[in-house]
Amino acid sequence: MSSQLLTQSLVKDSTFNEYNSSNKWVLAFQDNGNEDWTNHWFLDGEIATVTNTDEGMHFVAGPVDGNDAHHAVLWTKKIFEGDLKIEFNYTKTDTRKKNVTILYIHASGVDKAPFVDDISVWNDLRKIPSMRMYFNNMDALHISYAAFTPDGQEYVRARRYPASDGITFKQTMILPSYDHLDNFFQDGIQFHITVLKTGNKLFFQVKGKETNEIFFWDLSNKAAISNGRIGLRHMFTRSALYKDFKIYTKKI
Repeated sequence: MSSQLLTQSLVKDSTFNEYNSSNKWVLAFQDNGNEDWTNHWFLDGEIATVTNTDEGMHFVAGPVDGNDAHHAVLWTKKIFEGDLKIEFNYTKTDTRKKNVTILYIHASGVDKAPFVDDISVWNDLRKIPSMRMYFNNMDALHISYAAFTPDGQEYVRARRYPASDGITFKQTMILPSYDHLDNFFQDGIQFHITVLKTGNKLFFQVKGKETNEIFFWDLSNKAAISNGRIGLRHMFTRSALYKDFKIYTKKI
């Protein structure tokens, strides 16, 4: 690594640690994953299953690859505003090197009928949770992780929805794209994920026994976003355990 890249990495890590350890974070949501998931979440997709276990909330999308009805999204019932800190334990329980897991941040509708701001109003339109229904009709940030290209290359990427008004889905991507990760999210291994969305900065930290990586995106050239739900998407065939899911907002 060049001295310039090393300096940039150290600054990024220092900034993340400063924001993460701030005493202004206030716990606004907590789900240990052991109790009835419907207390805190609602589900898009009629084929997926969600099961509460001692190990956490087991979220399993449908088994048929390529069938949009087998996608699934879990949404928080609660809406969050302002800067956010999201943390949870994640364990990949499938063995697939294909398809994508997504975290949605501050998701709301584009506020054009029928896709009104409160997405719970149009839940029926997402019974088949095709990807395009979300990236065309929602105002949201997106982080894809434990994600794979069609040829099995693992990556972590961020996007800013919607894809509309001449903006293609490809153009929603926020640089950099972290590509060619080598067996990063191993099957059956628990990772602790921390996400910080503060002003125009977005951080995604992944910690495991042998892993401590921070991914970063500058949002300053994207439209501001500060209100909406948190969502978890599994594309068809994907499954994972979620445990000790917490969301913090910042006191003013």
